Formats: sequence, structure tokens, C-alpha cells
Amino acid sequence: MRKPATLDIDAILDDSGTRIIVCCGSGGVGKTTTAAALGLRAAERGRCAVVLTVDPARRLAQAMGLSELDNTPRRIVECESGGQLFAMMLDMKRTFDEIIEAHADPDRARQILSNPFYQSLSSSFAGTQEYMAMEKLGQLRRSDEWDLIIVDTPPSRSALDFLDAPERLGRFLDGRFIRLLTAPAKAGGRSAFRIFNAGFGFVAGALTKLLGAQVIKDLQTFVSALDAVFGGFRQRAELTYKLLQAPGTAFLVVAAPERDAMREASYFVERLAEERMPLAGLVVNRVHESPAATLSGVRSAAAAEDLQSRGEHELTAAVLRLHTGRMQLAAREHREQDRFVTAHPTVPVAQVAAMSEDVHDLAGLRRIGELMAKA
Repeated sequence: MRKPATLDIDAILDDSGTRIIVCCGSGGVGKTTTAAALGLRAAERGRCAVVLTVDPARRLAQAMGLSELDNTPRRIVECESGGQLFAMMLDMKRTFDEIIEAHADPDRARQILSNPFYQSLSSSFAGTQEYMAMEKLGQLRRSDEWDLIIVDTPPSRSALDFLDAPERLGRFLDGRFIRLLTAPAKAGGRSAFRIFNAGFGFVAGALTKLLGAQVIKDLQTFVSALDAVFGGFRQRAELTYKLLQAPGTAFLVVAAPERDAMREASYFVERLAEERMPLAGLVVNRVHESPAATLSGVRSAAAAEDLQSRGEHELTAAVLRLHTGRMQLAAREHREQDRFVTAHPTVPVAQVAAMSEDVHDLAGLRRIGELMAKA
């Protein structure tokens, strides 16, 4: 494999100027575990760190000694170094509710929170999870309670949906349908519905027949009530976006040494460059090596075949075949990483060796952190 630049994880964690680390990558590559391991290592090196994850898997909470994680940062460990580790799991609906409660008067907040359209939007609208991850990051940074925030970005089909979420939500809020609804809703009462029908004509009539008058009224009420806080949504999203571009933020792309994951990693690197986001490097998880790497797969396969043909040392032959498979797997992984390095020769890389079992406690997270730092 071509030798890439080495990613110095400890230098990133020890730099007091680093305030945000964003772990991004496709699903199933160990991104959440990486984020948690970084948080623990940072805390043990004296930082006050909080890990924001969107992964609902209980095993991560259990690895941190908790029965569950929720939308409130919980202290996981306080270290002899003076550092501390906190962790939380994003609850997108609760985060949305908190925004409404913080930026609307009590009557308007109750009106919004009880509206069926708001309940649907806050729970299932495309991009809401990604937007709320950005919102929560902004909240954590503004609170200034932690000197390092580590974000485990949402697992999504599109590589960096969380960067697009504010713009997507803005397009929805600025859409023609929403704008047409807002104006008549402000008129109030029956007159609003008459204006709505007059403005939409046949379309309004068809929608009313299809959805029902009450549904249309609920939608108008929702848009009118939420109108007062829309501006704040955009402003905070823009500030958080600029924060991600600023010095003090470091993006780590996380991948596995497999073709699809490494292709996604290349896309991430290119997209981050387009968005002028500060890329720190690539972490490649679950890399397979062999303690007997000097024995090539070809030689071990030949030796196993020779022993089998002579009917001798069946156990030794079986071990040699296992080694052959391991070396072949390592060779494939090297080729995939080599393609990435060839395409992105300036991106620093850290490799994390595959572990024999899943991470299920702080000791496992600590070991992952050590492997990243030794890369």
C-alpha cells in the first residue's frame, strides 16, 4: 500500500484550539464507537468533552456504564487528569420542542406543540434529524460548558445530509405553498379560509375534498403560529454552518477498508473540500493484519496443499489455510486503501486494527483510542 501521511489523533485532541470534532461516514463503519473513543481519550488527556451521538444502539450506552442515553448530556467519567467525559443521544423531537419553547411565547408554543402538522414535521419530515443535529451542536457550543464537542453525524443514505439540512428546511419554509398559506392564515377565522379558497381556486377545492377542511385549517394554523420562529431557525443554522467552517473544527472521515465504504470516504473528502470544511483526516476501522505477515498467502496456501496431499499434519494445514484467507483479506483491504491514497495523497490516515470482539465497556473504547493514536 502507498504510504499516506499519518493522522496524529493526539495532536488534535491535545490542541485547546480544537473545539469541535465531527465524525462522518457511511453507516456500519464504526463511526459512533470512534466518536466515543475519541471522547474518552480526550477526557483522559485533560479535556472536558461531550459526545453527541444519534445512534440509538443501547450497547454504546452500556459501554459507557449507563442503561440509556437521552437528550441531556450525562457525565460518564471524571479523570485524574481533570478531564471529564459527557455523552448524549439526540432526541430530534425533544430538540425541536425545546426550540419552540425557547423562541415562542407560552401560548404560541402550546399552539404549535399541539398542532398535528408540527407533530408530524418534528418526528418524520425528511432532514429533520440532520437539522436537529446541527441545532443541538449549536446549543452545546453556545453553552460553552465543554471545551471539546464530538459529533457522531446521522447515518444517512446521502453522505453529508446534515450539511444540506438547513438549506432543505429553508426551501420548505420558503416554498410557494407555505407562503400562500401564511398570508391568509394571518387574516384569521373564516375570512382566512375564504381568502385561501379564493387564492387557490380549483386546487384549494380539490385539496379540501381530499384532505378535509379541518386538515387544511390545521396546516394554516401551524404555518401561521410557526412563522414567528422561522427566522431564528435560519439564523442559527447559518451560524452553526459557519462554525463548522471555522478554525477550531476538525472533520474526521470514518470508513472500513471495503470498496463501498472507501468510495463513500472519497466522496466525503471531496464534498468537504467543496464546502470548505476543515478536514483533519481519515480513520480506517477494522483493518485486518497478520502477526505472521512475512509468510505470504501464496506460500502458506502451497504449504497447506503439500501437507494435505501427503496426509500429514492436518491441523497445521488448517492453520495455514486460515492464514492464507487472512492474508488475502488483508491484500484486498490494502488495495482499497491504496486507491483512496492515490486519489487523495494529502489526506492523513489512521488505521485501527480489527478487534476480536465488539466494544462493550470503557476498556474497549480506551483500546480503540489507543489504536487510533498509534496509527
